[in-house]
Amino acid sequence: MKRAAVLVYGFACYGIFFATFLYSIGFIGNLAVPKSVDSGPAVDWSLAVAVNLALLGVFALQHSVMARPFFKRWITRSIPQPAERPTYVLASSAALALLYWGWEPLPELVFSVQSEMLRSALTALFFGGVGLVLYSTFLIDHFDLFGLRQVILYFQDRPYTEKNFVTPSLYRYIRHPLYVGWFVTFWATPDMSVGHLLLALGTTAYILVAIVFEERDLGELLGSDYREYRERTPKFVPRVRNRSSEQPVTLESAV
Repeated sequence: MKRAAVLVYGFACYGIFFATFLYSIGFIGNLAVPKSVDSGPAVDWSLAVAVNLALLGVFALQHSVMARPFFKRWITRSIPQPAERPTYVLASSAALALLYWGWEPLPELVFSVQSEMLRSALTALFFGGVGLVLYSTFLIDHFDLFGLRQVILYFQDRPYTEKNFVTPSLYRYIRHPLYVGWFVTFWATPDMSVGHLLLALGTTAYILVAIVFEERDLGELLGSDYREYRERTPKFVPRVRNRSSEQPVTLESAV
């Protein structure tokens, strides 16, 4: 019964995550959702900035603290180990839902692209960023990243083993294609409002800070293999090099 409950819990958390992710596309892109980054009545700008920064802070705090090894050790004293990752996913989805619900629009435009061709190109780039995010999760191991592998193995009474450190596809050239996808998603818009700019700046700043702690944890977890990978592979922009100089690499994981 306990194993079945953990399995159902894991799939429920994943379903909530995926619904939240789909809503994120509409929220950021101002597309067919009840509440987007620029929709709703405007309030005093100082109140809007304060509320929005607080919401971004809640997400950043939840996302960072719950990803750290000390928190994982603490929470698994109270819940089964396989439920830890789904719980993180659920909490992240809740923090995002709170941000979407409480976000105060700042609709004044910073810029608006008038060319239909450029508008279409920026919209396509936005969806390209969304696609890159999803693609990168599958390169890492989508179902392990979001906790499904853990609960399925637990239900089958099979031991969980950490994924081997590999660097497939894009990870051979840059360390963080998933974050590049988020950068593109947040910044590629034909109509940049003050509110959208605040969201893009806040999430970008958070990612840049979070990478420092993530890579530190990966270095401690994976040892010299990851540290060598980090030394030879740029974060976001691939180096131009001769194919003959490329060396096979053997690893990627996500904390």
